[in-house]
Amino acid sequence: MNRSALLAVAMLPLLAACHTETVHHESAQVTLSEGLVKDTTIYQEYVSQIHAIRHIELRAMERGYLTGIHVDEGQFIQKGQIMFQIMPNMLQAEVNMAASEAEMAAIEYSNTKKLADENVVSQNELKLAEARKKKADAELDLAKVHLGLATVKAPFSGVMDHFQVREGSLVDEGEWLTTLSDISTLWVYFNLPEAEYLNLAQSNDLKNKKVQLLMANGQLYEHAGSIETIEGEFDHETGNIQLRAAFSNPKSLLRHGETGKIRVPSILSQALIIPQKATFEILDKKYVYVVDADGIAHQRQITIAYELNHLYVISGGLEPGEKVVIDGLRKVRDGQKVEGETVSAKEVMESLELHAE
Repeated sequence: MNRSALLAVAMLPLLAACHTETVHHESAQVTLSEGLVKDTTIYQEYVSQIHAIRHIELRAMERGYLTGIHVDEGQFIQKGQIMFQIMPNMLQAEVNMAASEAEMAAIEYSNTKKLADENVVSQNELKLAEARKKKADAELDLAKVHLGLATVKAPFSGVMDHFQVREGSLVDEGEWLTTLSDISTLWVYFNLPEAEYLNLAQSNDLKNKKVQLLMANGQLYEHAGSIETIEGEFDHETGNIQLRAAFSNPKSLLRHGETGKIRVPSILSQALIIPQKATFEILDKKYVYVVDADGIAHQRQITIAYELNHLYVISGGLEPGEKVVIDGLRKVRDGQKVEGETVSAKEVMESLELHAE
């Protein structure tokens, strides 16, 4: 090897050291800000089941052929509207027959009374005639009741479900005809674990508390609801307690049997908030770059209490007033000096709100 080659080999470590030192001292251009401390509303979500305020099975009260269906599946019907009829003509004939029997008994009683007043017949005969009249009147009333039961009317306004029978079917007394749901108001049931129930109950009055409903399509239902009832005991198997919230349903958008998520709001006092874009992830753990007074960035793990829209609520790893890198994270390495613009936390939050819109 000649002398020039040996000299070049000898200079390599020195050149590498100089290069490393240059990289170490090179400043990254970033944007800095502090976390914002403010009272913050957070929402906790719970799986829920949606029920109509009234949801009943309509059943036949008479045995016979279903001679008329006057409504359709899915139709909204009014209270008192005729829905089904079961052989009303035959039952009307029975009413007419009973009316004739009652009229005959009334005439017989009237004649017997005249004879009893003239002592032609005994008082026992009069009492028997009176009893026959009362029996005929009772049979007429019963026939009218059966005729009334042959016509099934809506007990309240609501939405029809599908038919369990078809016109012309022979139905028995008690047979299921259809289901009717009053969906003007919906009851939404959800469960709270014991610890979360206690946290909410201690910080808020849960009864009448306003809540939101997240529908199955991920959209927020337009009307707020309120918690109406809390069960009396916890389920020993699940450790949960059931609550019921009520939601108005003026457009009939929600239906019995749907699912969703109840969003229960609570206020965090003086919570520390940072933008989600100020964080990065390593092995499922969240980190930020905290910049000290000398402008050196230090990688630090943080604990996230809640996730909001574009924001994180921090419960550990970061203190109020500490500066973090919010833009330019990819340029930064742990221990590297950084420079750049410092933006107020308020400005950062306002820009995120505009971005969300």
